[in-house]
Amino acid sequence: GGLPASASQRMSLSAGSSPLHSPKITPHTSPAPRRRSHTPNPASYMVPSSASTSVNNPVSQTPSSGQVIQKETVGGTTYFYTDTTPAPLTGMVFPNYHIYPPTAPHVAYMQPKANAPSFFMADELRQELINRHLITMAQIDQADMPAVPTEVDSYHSLFPLEPLPPPNRIQKSSNFGYITSCYKAVNSKDDLPYCLRRIHGQHDGPLPRQHAGLLPESLIWAYIVQLSSALRTIHTAGLACRVMDPTKILITGKTRLRVNCVGVFDVLTFDNSQNNNPLALMAQYQQADLISLGKVVLALACNSLAGIQRENLQKAMELVTINYSSDLKNLILYLLTDQNRMRSVNDIMPMIGARFYTQLDAAQMRNDVIEEDLAKEVQNGRLFRLLAKLGTINERPEFQKDPTWSETGDRYLLKLFRDHLFHQVTEAGAPWIDLSHIISCLNKVICI
Repeated sequence: GGLPASASQRMSLSAGSSPLHSPKITPHTSPAPRRRSHTPNPASYMVPSSASTSVNNPVSQTPSSGQVIQKETVGGTTYFYTDTTPAPLTGMVFPNYHIYPPTAPHVAYMQPKANAPSFFMADELRQELINRHLITMAQIDQADMPAVPTEVDSYHSLFPLEPLPPPNRIQKSSNFGYITSCYKAVNSKDDLPYCLRRIHGQHDGPLPRQHAGLLPESLIWAYIVQLSSALRTIHTAGLACRVMDPTKILITGKTRLRVNCVGVFDVLTFDNSQNNNPLALMAQYQQADLISLGKVVLALACNSLAGIQRENLQKAMELVTINYSSDLKNLILYLLTDQNRMRSVNDIMPMIGARFYTQLDAAQMRNDVIEEDLAKEVQNGRLFRLLAKLGTINERPEFQKDPTWSETGDRYLLKLFRDHLFHQVTEAGAPWIDLSHIISCLNKVICI
């Protein structure tokens, strides 16, 4: 009654293959291109299929290559198809519940920490995201700040992103020659938050603030890579930044920079009465952007805005020569020196050199850490919906005039499951709170 060993071997080898069309129907045209470029479904060989499905398939096995060949004749022409689907893998058991895989090795050993969170994201990342959300959702009390408007054009929910000055003095931002202030606002058209720059009348600016100590050179190079990348994007579009200034650079996160107020100068200096082409001076503006970038880098190296003043340039460069590498010094000199030829932001790429790969590796590692923390939270939404459904049904007072509705039938099973989740006790009868037990049991619930 059994099949010979050779027959069973042929059946197992062809179990994962299936004909591209019914072998009993002869096609009337040449095979379609999609059949010639067939891409196998990974699920077809991850889950073993029944051997009986391949007994009647018009396929042959080539002993030399071990590949399954399908043969069909169309209009007198014979076509051969090679099925590249791997043989089905037997003995594989996949979990039928939601699981939390362990941390990736390169992330686990990146920054060893004691008491690292097992099921939730790191506290540092959570606090950073919470702070961003607080700023995004923050509003002001109109009774305490009547000078701040409640609505500007199509923006509302204004909140100052800079410390507010005394009422008799407006804070000055000294880049445009105008007095400005920065606010968070929500656009009523798309309900997204934006950073608005308000331009005021002329008032005295705040006193300059100085900070002691010098920045690490690796941090300065990280800023150079980001700022030069921003200029490259702007210049590639045929435009100019014109606001590359330390007061117009936003720091989000630890080392992430964003250039603020791009395009404000184009709006302030636009003259509709003249027929001049606004793009005619873009080449000069782009050269000015490179000089401004050099001043920003010099200010970072000196950790002071006073270093970019003309009378302090020589002392500032001496400070850079003493404390930093010659590559950083040469980059600053190249950007600040007005040369006779047209320069491009791409010219500083050889000066950055292999440091670019250092920043790329750091960005990729940061991305891995964030993805790893995200993986810890990927099931939390499903678990919350699960608990919400359980709480809706368990011990419901009355439904359809039946007071015992939630205490009978399958609802009673849910009540028992609730007790199993949250009402664990020790051998002495004391309450036992085990978060890992709760999460493990909820992850084993497929649906409810």
